Amino acid sequence: MDVTVAEYIRRTVLKIPRDEIKTMLQKWGFLSETQLQTVNFHQIKENISQDVVQLCEENSADIKQAAVLDIIYNHIYPNKRVWSVYQMNKTGEETEFFDLTDFKKKFKRRLRSALKNVTINFREYEDNAVWIRIAWGTPYTKPNQYKTSYVVYHSQTPYVFISVSVLKSNLPLLCQALVVASNYHDIREMELRSHSLNSLKDIVFKRYSQNFQTYYPRPLQERNVAPESGDLRIIQENRNEKERIQRVNQEVFGDGPQPKLEFAQYKLETMFKSDPKMDVLDEKEPFRCLVKFSSPHLLESLKSLAPAGMADAPLSPLLTCIPQKARNYFKIREKKGFFPGSFVSP
Repeated sequence: MDVTVAEYIRRTVLKIPRDEIKTMLQKWGFLSETQLQTVNFHQIKENISQDVVQLCEENSADIKQAAVLDIIYNHIYPNKRVWSVYQMNKTGEETEFFDLTDFKKKFKRRLRSALKNVTINFREYEDNAVWIRIAWGTPYTKPNQYKTSYVVYHSQTPYVFISVSVLKSNLPLLCQALVVASNYHDIREMELRSHSLNSLKDIVFKRYSQNFQTYYPRPLQERNVAPESGDLRIIQENRNEKERIQRVNQEVFGDGPQPKLEFAQYKLETMFKSDPKMDVLDEKEPFRCLVKFSSPHLLESLKSLAPAGMADAPLSPLLTCIPQKARNYFKIREKKGFFPGSFVSP
């Protein structure tokens, strides 16, 4: 077994929590149960990793087998990576039967026609998700197994979840291979990013239910209360306002936890309001800018704004409709006034 393969297996084992090493090695299936019984999984992880490497040496493990173990680890711990959502498009509405063998063949051929030194591994899971691991090299160097890209493609859907390596210059090659292999015509990034792969899936597959905002803030109703009970009136109004905010927030965001989204952005295009007599603007060009939101938990952060007193309730639809508009670019267009109006597809 090559020393680089041995070192890669050792480092992969060290990443796994000690209590889960045996289970993950069993899922790997490269080592037999008899071999695994010879390993003391209660010793320190460094010793466990050395024992596993020794067994892999006996089985003549290669980088292909080591890559499978890495895929299993990333499938169990997808939150260790940052994922972006991409959407592929076709010219028509035709649907085709998905052939995994054909997909693999086209993907490899397309990628290797542009870059010879690349390692590609596939693994299919029961939810129709194809996991692809790519280790990139250069025309003069071997693939770097520690700077890999991961792709999760759900067959029969246009959505792809990509976690790129440090070498972002290879991303166009990866996107081209995906489009060709899946028989689509183009691909675009949806500007949704998160460590939580499952949350991104919930959003784009519409497994996350959130109400649309169909109401507007109502002013507090004045009451005829005796002056001497002023303190009680203020307490009651504060209590009523808190209850209203809690009710409105629940109607907007729902009862359950929010998908863990960490990044979203959209393009803003709006016109300024100005008095025609003042002639402030010589050219009636729209004002354009890029609005970005980022947070360790973006939707939960937005949900907490009103109860914390940092925003009025309900929040602007521009903030609360982010999950519903995940299928489009976040482009906003407003013909009148400075503030943006509704989301529109580009």
